[in-house]
Amino acid sequence: MHYKRILLKISGESLMGDGTYGISQAMIEFVAGEIKAVHDAGVQLGLVIGAGNIFRGVAGAAGGMNRAAADNMGMLATVLNAIAMQDGLEKAGVPTIIMSAITMRNVCEPYVRVRAIEHLEAGRVVIFAAGTGNPYFTTDTGGVLRALEIEADVMMKATRVDGVYDRDPEKDTNAVRFDRLTYTRVLHDELRVMDAAGISLARDNNLPVFVFNMNKAGNIERAAAGEKIGTLITA
Repeated sequence: MHYKRILLKISGESLMGDGTYGISQAMIEFVAGEIKAVHDAGVQLGLVIGAGNIFRGVAGAAGGMNRAAADNMGMLATVLNAIAMQDGLEKAGVPTIIMSAITMRNVCEPYVRVRAIEHLEAGRVVIFAAGTGNPYFTTDTGGVLRALEIEADVMMKATRVDGVYDRDPEKDTNAVRFDRLTYTRVLHDELRVMDAAGISLARDNNLPVFVFNMNKAGNIERAAAGEKIGTLITA
């Protein structure tokens, strides 16, 4: 494997599978199998999962809800996704622990950086839930933060497209994919890889970000092996 320690960011929407809401058990099993292959190859894995399949704070705020209240609901929704993913991974034979930025000891451990690293070194997949524990921050920013804290080699953002394009490839067949980008180009051209706070935090701390399609079988393992199947964002 090209990377020893990876922070993998998975969108909540990806867990819907072919549905329009909630969690697809078939998708949980698929993702768990993909992660198991990387884990069995000796890679230390941290996961951050969004909550767009259950509740999105920005959407709630747009509908008239207070943004802080909406984001708090979104953070709690990430815990639901984390529990579902833990169940899938444990059934696949992968030891897993959930660590939450919001204390709920009956469900998961409180997040402690040193403890998280100990879990990774012990061979457990660590699922980081509840974002940063603060409203106004997306799970993308939370993923970058956790990647930096656990000293990950790279943050991998798993999406439904095979990298970053100059325009939406699902709407424009002439969209062009980038193999490499700089943080500054992403911010300047507003390429929407992730929110500006997240990409700025990655830039300020020189954390590589790799964007790839998770839905193709074997792609997580290929990405961990360093294959050029997506877009790499660096300085």
